[in-house]
Amino acid sequence: MEPAAENRKIIHLDMDAFYASVEQRDQPELRGRPVAVGGSRERGVVAAASYEARQFGVRSAMSSALARRRCPELVFVKPRFEVYKEVSRQIRAIFAEYTPLIEPLSLDEAYLDVTENLKGVVLASQVAREIRAEILRQTQLTASAGISYNKFLAKLASDYRKPNGQFVIRPEQGLAFVEQLRVGEFHGIGPATAARLNGLGIFSGLDLRQQSEAFLRQHFGKAGGHYYLIARAQDPRPVRPDRVRKSIGTETTFEHDLTSYDDLWARLVPCLATTWGHAERLGLRGRTLTLKVKYADFQQITRSRTLFAPLQQREQAERLAHELLLALLPMPLGVRLLGITLSTLESQEDQIGQQLGLAL
Repeated sequence: MEPAAENRKIIHLDMDAFYASVEQRDQPELRGRPVAVGGSRERGVVAAASYEARQFGVRSAMSSALARRRCPELVFVKPRFEVYKEVSRQIRAIFAEYTPLIEPLSLDEAYLDVTENLKGVVLASQVAREIRAEILRQTQLTASAGISYNKFLAKLASDYRKPNGQFVIRPEQGLAFVEQLRVGEFHGIGPATAARLNGLGIFSGLDLRQQSEAFLRQHFGKAGGHYYLIARAQDPRPVRPDRVRKSIGTETTFEHDLTSYDDLWARLVPCLATTWGHAERLGLRGRTLTLKVKYADFQQITRSRTLFAPLQQREQAERLAHELLLALLPMPLGVRLLGITLSTLESQEDQIGQQLGLAL
């Protein structure tokens, strides 16, 4: 671990139900009602859900049809990404008053390193309070914060007082905090990896900490080294303000192997919608679309298509994904996992610059 790592002061700031909260702010008649941002059509997908909707089990990446079944009173609102981006710019300007070390993860969340902040505030918890208060004053929206000495713990902490709260994990509390968590609660460990860990008899942070690094790398490759560190409440990753995103992807593992085209396509569409939504939030477009397939025997294949220009519409991406899937049919075995990734990414600013350059 890097020298003096436990002296760092890291904040993870996360806006509360960001898209839905913006819609409730701008449309007072939606306040207090269950709201889903996304497409209401049968094959639509929920991009974000208000806290009122979450009480019914509605969540992001859920199909609109299932969301409506869970909450018949659900109000669907079309996303307005330009508005969300403008609010995000306001919020980042507030961050910049305190530190230049800002690592955005999406439009609605970011890491901040405030170890040496621009206002000379000693306590990171006070910095978080001031930032949250200023966000509320300028945008009428609430944010939650996690404060700790590394990114992993700060991210975990930000979920503990949601919505509109903050939580601190101090250096002397890190180990005890991690050891009582279920491995599925670790940020970065999804359901499939948690199930693999459980299969190895690893259920809690304490169980994970009792494994050697060699054992974890044997079973999980490079990620095993990361698991070894976070089980010890260590995470040396710096906050990177120049962080470059190489790809954006989503994958889903099925409870039962799938073989039919209809079943596979029905599961692939929400994956694509989630991936496209992440790209929208980050203001990115990709030229390469990759389909990932893992068969029942765990053999994994990928199929990609790279275009001359970035994909601009989700419908374009759907057509490409459809072609890639059709080319694999009939499947030689049942499919246990599907994934979609966008890569060869460009920001909207890059695209505009290239267009201007061509026009000169």
